[in-house]
Amino acid sequence: MAQHLRDHAVGRTVARVDVASMSALKTADPPFTALHGREVTGATRHGKYLDLDCDGIHLVCHLARAGWLRWSDKLAATPPKPGRGPIALRVHLGGVGFDLTEAGTQKSLAAWIVEDPQQVPGIAKLGPDALDVDAQRLAALLDGRTERIKTVLAEQSTIAGIGNAYSDEILHAAKLSPFATAGRLDEAAVARLHDSVQEILRDAVERSLSQDAARLKAEKRSGLRVHGRTGLPCPVCGDTVREVSFADRSMQYCPTCQTGGKQLADRRMSRLLK
Repeated sequence: MAQHLRDHAVGRTVARVDVASMSALKTADPPFTALHGREVTGATRHGKYLDLDCDGIHLVCHLARAGWLRWSDKLAATPPKPGRGPIALRVHLGGVGFDLTEAGTQKSLAAWIVEDPQQVPGIAKLGPDALDVDAQRLAALLDGRTERIKTVLAEQSTIAGIGNAYSDEILHAAKLSPFATAGRLDEAAVARLHDSVQEILRDAVERSLSQDAARLKAEKRSGLRVHGRTGLPCPVCGDTVREVSFADRSMQYCPTCQTGGKQLADRRMSRLLK
């Protein structure tokens, strides 16, 4: 998405910003009107945060689980109605532009307008980017950790940029149980994990760069081996992909590839069966 903005937004001028959800905008100073009339000079990411640099004033957003950036080559001039529909914020760039949208009722999408991205609390706490971590650094980050490896991989203050979906994919490729204790992985397991982080994320980026913004989600789904594929055959061994559900999310894994054939306990499902 950052690359898409570099290709299509950089060099354009922000004509107007419409805020349809004030709860999504987490800052008031500078005001969102400070972006008006500024040229877009860059776009990048910090972990899972997207950063649009408008000549020194940054529009930073976190899309959360159900958010998205929808680019339009012919953006509607009419402002979105506040509090109605999925649009949280609209950025006009001279005819073209984009909407920040969020589906569903759980509104977690967030946007900040700041002079320095480090003013965003989540960015200030980010760990090293996953693609910059070598095997030795990964071993040091995991050393002494008593949490499940699935939890540690998605913890942004430890390693930035890996979310729920790709942590499932990484652990599947590394042949590791998501319930394995992070600090107890042996040297060979850490090496496999490091190789999988690099392979899965670099492949995902490479496939996505050739797509326009509208196709990014579909492209992501098409490359997943276990995440979101509960009940389907594992493409590696043919076993059925299983799921563990939590209060607000779920994870998927292959018993044959990752847990020696053992099905992991799903406490929520166990309660239902009782």
